[in-house]
Amino acid sequence: MIAASADDIPVIDITTATAAQDIVAACTEFGFFAIQGHGINDGLRRDLLDVAQAFFNQSPSTKQSVAMTHGGSAWRGWCPLEGELTSGIPDLKEGFYVGRELDIDPRPLHGPNLWPQSPAQFRPAVDRWMTEVEALGQRVLALMAVGLGLDDTYFVNGLTNDPTPLFRIFRYPPQPVVDDTNRWGVAEHSDYGLLTLLAHDGTPGLEVQVGEHWVEAPSDPELIMCNLGDMLDRLTRGRFRSTPHRVRNHSSHDRYSMPFFLDPGWDAVVNLLPIHAVQAESDHDLHARERWDQADLDTVSGTYGDWLTMKVRNVFPHLAAQQFGPPQ
Repeated sequence: MIAASADDIPVIDITTATAAQDIVAACTEFGFFAIQGHGINDGLRRDLLDVAQAFFNQSPSTKQSVAMTHGGSAWRGWCPLEGELTSGIPDLKEGFYVGRELDIDPRPLHGPNLWPQSPAQFRPAVDRWMTEVEALGQRVLALMAVGLGLDDTYFVNGLTNDPTPLFRIFRYPPQPVVDDTNRWGVAEHSDYGLLTLLAHDGTPGLEVQVGEHWVEAPSDPELIMCNLGDMLDRLTRGRFRSTPHRVRNHSSHDRYSMPFFLDPGWDAVVNLLPIHAVQAESDHDLHARERWDQADLDTVSGTYGDWLTMKVRNVFPHLAAQQFGPPQ
């Protein structure tokens, strides 16, 4: 069921008969929803948290052996506190970055992962989680397609038959309220691709923009949060929203989150869905809705890989300069 209050993030049980319609309604109104009935054993999430905490509790010199600076253009490995930018401002978080395990590949964000030697169960825990959550993402996309009046294989037969799956583990240290309100664990942003599936440790801190208000996302750790990326906004000509969100850890302890990004294939061109799926339920032009960042997604051209490379260059400008030189 979708929550009745407009200020609540919807919680949807994807095992119900109305799941497809509920997902489309949530994507249209919120761009965010929490998933019940996802079927992923919670022991996998707890195992992942255990190895994440063990890794991040190591010394910076130990973590440096798998730093992103060693990962080349695959941009994998450890990112230190304030090593990533959002809207040009360093994030107050520490991260570990993983993608699909590949041989050396000339394409950005493709290639082998960097795996720490300790804890020994780090890689198995990450591999198990990525396998389960990618399958969940494809399941959600199938339900979404049905809710839009499309065949349930619409996405997997096109954009996600060979997707770009990216996974992150983030540690947000405690952050008391300070005068400088521009400092966030992650500042206001929207994601780049199709779906983000987010697991966490149950510590509040994720805020979602609903209308003119910021609301706390559900903090039940057994729910998996789902939000939409810019390419679903583009596909639906604004009917679905890539909603702004941000994170600040107000607690007295570290906050851990584990977002999985199910993105289109690297060489996919993101075109509009068939007109009946894009058609808005009201007669106002959803595409004219002004985005939080004033971006015009109609101007996006080329492949998804082109789009993602441009975005990641802004997030990691120093790494991008090392790999590709200054922006043209």
